[in-house]
Amino acid sequence: MRCPAVLDELGLGIVWFDSMGAKSACVTACWGKVVIDPGAAEMQPSYPLSASEKRRLRKLAVEAITRACSRAEIVVVTHYHYDHHILPSDEDLRPMDPRTLFLNGKKLFLKNPNSYINESQWHRARRFLSELLSLASDSLSSYLMEPASTDFEDPVEALSIALSRDFGSYQRRREELLRKGRQWFEKLKRLWSTGPWIRSGIELSDGTRISWGEGSVIELGSCRIEILGPWFHGIEYDRTGWVTPVVIETPRGAVFYTSDLMGPAIEDYAYEIARRKPRVVVADGPPTYLFPYMLNRVNLERAIDNAIHILESGGPEVMIYDHHLLRERRWRKRVERLFDAARKLGVELVTAAECLGSPPLIDTL
Repeated sequence: MRCPAVLDELGLGIVWFDSMGAKSACVTACWGKVVIDPGAAEMQPSYPLSASEKRRLRKLAVEAITRACSRAEIVVVTHYHYDHHILPSDEDLRPMDPRTLFLNGKKLFLKNPNSYINESQWHRARRFLSELLSLASDSLSSYLMEPASTDFEDPVEALSIALSRDFGSYQRRREELLRKGRQWFEKLKRLWSTGPWIRSGIELSDGTRISWGEGSVIELGSCRIEILGPWFHGIEYDRTGWVTPVVIETPRGAVFYTSDLMGPAIEDYAYEIARRKPRVVVADGPPTYLFPYMLNRVNLERAIDNAIHILESGGPEVMIYDHHLLRERRWRKRVERLFDAARKLGVELVTAAECLGSPPLIDTL
């Protein structure tokens, strides 16, 4: 298996993923100096394990993430779902010191909590930052400000490839969903325009610095880290909000960490990933455990087609395909076309657990 060797060469480490039994997509980069998305959550009720075993696995994930963060200089949070960030008050951190995850002079690059964020994550971000600042005997109220902008471009208008596609019999339904999505976006713009916002560039007494990730470029030794975004967490106007993908460039090649793109489900995102020709893609597959109720056939096939396009670009040697995908037993069958394409192209398509030498937990249950 090429996966471990290529990851070592590019300085990428796997901390925890869904294939290991708890919801997470946590990696290290730059040979352990960077942690991306230090979060973990218990598997959903339909996952075939007891509640106590789900709790145990989640605690193991938190312990692994804490160890990784204690050695890191930089922490990146791409969005505010609990499988991508841990609250300092989390009971699974006890008796560990939560400051080892986030403070002690680290540089934190967090998803902008003020715009291109849904209402749920707007509030989660403020709770997260309040708890972080309280660890340093500080208060969020000291960093509030009036909204810096009331003008927010509709990101769907820039998705020229996705908008040009004809979805046949699904097209009318798609246009209806886009219309409703625009209404949702307009509602969010009112939230972002009224604030209060949190200012970026917070500096704490121990040297910790908190900044917003979007558009950041970080130079760290031989690594260059670019935080993109915001990109939709799923399809156009996905109600789960936006994420900020991360590109890690090293002298030996690049890694593209997609965060939660659900496939990717949007063609323009797949084309941008392919254009960058990363040697490794760390991707969350489509959430097949929600099929067919919250994930329909059209969007499932879009996600598979888009992943195939990335593999066909000639860049990836390895795609770590995990996270949402590894939550039900039929996941491999659902995306069988992608596995067939990977074999023909000579690309190693693996879960995080397989890259570490173990089968995905869901395959053993």
